[in-house]
Amino acid sequence: MSIRPDVSEAHREGFPMGGEPLVALDLSDTLITVTEPPTDLLSTPESEARWWALQSRSLPEGPIPDIRATRRLRAAIRDCLDAHVEGRPVRPTSLEDINATAAAAPLSQRLVMTGDAFREEERWHTEYGGNALLAAIATEAITLLTDQNRLGLLRRCANPNCSMLFLGENKRRKWCVSNICGNRVRVARHYERTHPGGIGIA
Repeated sequence: MSIRPDVSEAHREGFPMGGEPLVALDLSDTLITVTEPPTDLLSTPESEARWWALQSRSLPEGPIPDIRATRRLRAAIRDCLDAHVEGRPVRPTSLEDINATAAAAPLSQRLVMTGDAFREEERWHTEYGGNALLAAIATEAITLLTDQNRLGLLRRCANPNCSMLFLGENKRRKWCVSNICGNRVRVARHYERTHPGGIGIA
């Protein structure tokens, strides 16, 4: 069982959101879509390396994938997640990209001996050029998107100036991060109440 980083670890590494139960969600949130143009949190080799290091406990071993392949998978996952939240069709190319990424490095189970006991081990098949990290994330996205109960928990942050997605496993959760987006909205509402006719902040 993987140990996911929490949101405080993500913040320390410079990411405004993170620590979701799935790496696929954390990856989709590395693109802030409410800015113009969208803000890519993996825009430098340094930020990219920090993000993969943060996720390393939840992924198989392997080299950091090419940034173009990462962005392509991210766009595909984000389109599927946004389509669900917005009630719109998914782009066919998004499905193709997720499936191709998962298929490029398929997973198989292996039986190995440890001392005198049997143990199960996973093997990601990268011999045909696939990347195990991206394949694991694509597989995770497929599992989420086909689990209607879990997919029903998918939410977008209630702050209109935030594009982050999360799984609302706590039904009262409205914000990606309560002490950031929740506080911003509460401050804006307070300002509007105490300064009639003024311009609120978000």
